Amino acid sequence: MWAYFERLLDSSMFSPHGICLLWEPELIWLHVVSDACIALAYFSIPFALAILVTKRRDLKFGWVFWAFAVFIMACGLTHVLSIYTLWVPIYGIEGMVKAATAVASIFTAGALWPLLPKLLAIPSPFELRKVQAALQEEETKNRDAAQLLQQVNEAQRALRESMTRLTAVVDTAVDGVILFDAQARILLFNPACERLFGYRADEVMNLDIGMLMSHEVGSSSAHARGFATGEAAGLRKDGSSFPMDLSVGQAWQDGELIYVGIVHDLTARKLTEQQLQQAQKMETVGQLSGGIAHDFNNLLTVIIGNAEFLSEQLKARPDLRRFADDICQSGERGAELTQRLLAFSRRQLLQPRAIECRELLTSMHKLLKRTLRENIETKTAFGSGSILAFADRAQLESAVLNLALNAQDAMPSGGHLTLSTELTAIDEHYRIQHPEVVSGSYAMISVTDDGEGMTPEVIERAFEPFFTTKEVGKGSGLGLSMVYGFAKQSGGHVSIYSEPGLGTTVRIYLPHAGGEQSRADIAAREEAAPRGHETVLVAEDDPFVRSSVTLRVEALGYRVISAVNGKEALQLLRSNPAIDLLFTDIVMPGGMSGWELADEARRIRPGLPVVFSSGYALETLVEQGRAHAQSIVLTKPYRNAELARRLREAFAAAPLPS
Repeated sequence: MWAYFERLLDSSMFSPHGICLLWEPELIWLHVVSDACIALAYFSIPFALAILVTKRRDLKFGWVFWAFAVFIMACGLTHVLSIYTLWVPIYGIEGMVKAATAVASIFTAGALWPLLPKLLAIPSPFELRKVQAALQEEETKNRDAAQLLQQVNEAQRALRESMTRLTAVVDTAVDGVILFDAQARILLFNPACERLFGYRADEVMNLDIGMLMSHEVGSSSAHARGFATGEAAGLRKDGSSFPMDLSVGQAWQDGELIYVGIVHDLTARKLTEQQLQQAQKMETVGQLSGGIAHDFNNLLTVIIGNAEFLSEQLKARPDLRRFADDICQSGERGAELTQRLLAFSRRQLLQPRAIECRELLTSMHKLLKRTLRENIETKTAFGSGSILAFADRAQLESAVLNLALNAQDAMPSGGHLTLSTELTAIDEHYRIQHPEVVSGSYAMISVTDDGEGMTPEVIERAFEPFFTTKEVGKGSGLGLSMVYGFAKQSGGHVSIYSEPGLGTTVRIYLPHAGGEQSRADIAAREEAAPRGHETVLVAEDDPFVRSSVTLRVEALGYRVISAVNGKEALQLLRSNPAIDLLFTDIVMPGGMSGWELADEARRIRPGLPVVFSSGYALETLVEQGRAHAQSIVLTKPYRNAELARRLREAFAAAPLPS
């Protein structure tokens, strides 16, 4: 085959075409000029066709134009070769170009004939003019109809504008808006409802509204009319319930009765009410205790004075003097109890001043090492820098000592006691759960033990006077009451975090000396909190804490999916591959702790980032053997800046996907 082409392209034995013309200049240049003009004309035609097809995208059979352009281009090339062969005998190449031109011409001609009926079907200018005249006549006839249509369009535009305004109001409403028909089928579900119930609108459309109630409601029209205004319990997608205020009205639409429900979340209000009731109860008990203590002090003054007088008079009767001394000692013990009652009722005389918390805890550490049992290991944990609290030093030392003695009682077999201090702030998120607390910067002192811990029922009553879990004669039940009263009277706050088997942490928040500057520093750190866009699975059994965590994580830019326990969290993790991080409380009901949940989650998704939430610092959990040193633990309570930083630390520490 190659030899054939070599022989075809070999022009050594041929003579140029000019010889046939006897090299007559007139004939040669006549052929050259003619072929050049024809070639230029041929070459210009494809360019014109290309511009036409490119500019007129609406042309049918555009590929025919391109095929014709190729054919004309090949024809022009044959004329160029005709000029060239006058001097160079490349007849083989010229023949192949002519063969290609022949193929292009056959293809173009073969494709053109089948298209001829379609080309003839294209309307002629005369037919187009007839159609245009008919359209003009039709336009004249329908001019009145167009005016009527314009009026209808204006009415529709006004209706659309009204609907747009109404939709904007419904979509931006803080409260949920649900529209349902007489069969209780959901017709409208605004974004506020999506946030409240956890469903997307398309997931609940045309479903029974009873699915959103904690008590099942039927789907008949009678049940639809049964939705009354008042408090109810809503049911979220994750199975948790929340208190809500439901207002239902009715209207007519296209002759059918429809219902409009307005849903207002009462979670924050209920929590505030509970906190207010607890605060009022403590205030009432404090007033009662203070009144009793004041009057009892008057009685004790008489008792102790008379007992001392009798003791002096009975020096000659040691047997009787012993009874007088016992009366005096009992009276002094009663005076101590009344002093603690006065501390709880916030009627004691305080002498507040700036206290360096690190120095105070260091001195208390030395005292406690000599005071507590030998099997109690005591240590301090605080960073560098000065932390100043504005409080009465003697009362603060007494409060820390009381907490340390309580911790010792909670560790009968020995354990660890940690004293720590840090500068912190109470923000609006914390105030949602503790409305009686004033937001701002505080000097915080923590006393942590790894003893028996407290149940939620005990924590709820821990600050009440005379409430104690100790045996009769082992304690008066006024230790924590005194700490509570001292903190409140100092303008601070006290909180307990405890779980059975883990131990207890009591935090005393005291006003920070120079708090304005620290508040500005904390606010600056808050604004610089790193944000994200990933999906976070929050596992938390407490509905109030879960709601608060969800809002705070979403405010940092993340998408949040919540679960009420470990079992549900694992189900969500298996069904949702978009989850990027697990945020879990350490202690949860249902037989699965946060550690176990994290282990199971990482079996499903190796390398999944996990952030633990606990009332204990990581160091305490590591000492107890309940955490790895590499774990990321967010210590309750925490600020947004710390939450944001811990989330980014977890993502940074996670291995990259392979």
